[in-house]
Amino acid sequence: MEQYDPRVDAYIEKAAPFAQPILKHLRQLVHSVSPLLTETIKWGFPFFDYNGSVCQMASFKEHMGFGFWKQKQLNDPGKLIKEEDGTAGSFGKISSLSDLPPDEILIDFIKQAIELNKAENKTPAIKKETTPKAPIEMPVDFADLLAANPKALEVYEKFSPSHKREYLEWIVDAKTDATRQKRMQAAIEQIAEKKSRHWKYK
Repeated sequence: MEQYDPRVDAYIEKAAPFAQPILKHLRQLVHSVSPLLTETIKWGFPFFDYNGSVCQMASFKEHMGFGFWKQKQLNDPGKLIKEEDGTAGSFGKISSLSDLPPDEILIDFIKQAIELNKAENKTPAIKKETTPKAPIEMPVDFADLLAANPKALEVYEKFSPSHKREYLEWIVDAKTDATRQKRMQAAIEQIAEKKSRHWKYK
């Protein structure tokens, strides 16, 4: 998109006489903050974008609105931003320049909105490669139990490597032989029912 959009010129020319000087002032103010801000028309209204929508203005018959796309995330110590009230803006109904906050405050809001968009569009950090876990060898007695239960064996062979590993880790991590035997029996029953190790939590 271009920094200036001729459709915004046309929008201002068609606006009510009271709104034209306000629209022109806001347009100039927005562009004074950053030459990287671009104009476009969305839903019939002028928008100013920088890595996404920053702010917008809208003109109606008797009032106009100027607002920020992420107004709820802006730092507003003076409580100047109003909740959405159908004015398509953040500052209520505007009919003259005096209805707007001072330019320095608007500039601060614009800068904040740009920074919010910058933060959301940062390239995600590249994940470090992790060392693959060493394979777990199938315990002989568990292999015998699987072989004795063709249904469980068939299901187990179709399991993903991660599902197989979950069962094997559970078995080999048993502290006592009694616990190990109990886990193997439970594993055979669950596998025969096509259940993963952590099926209860899915």
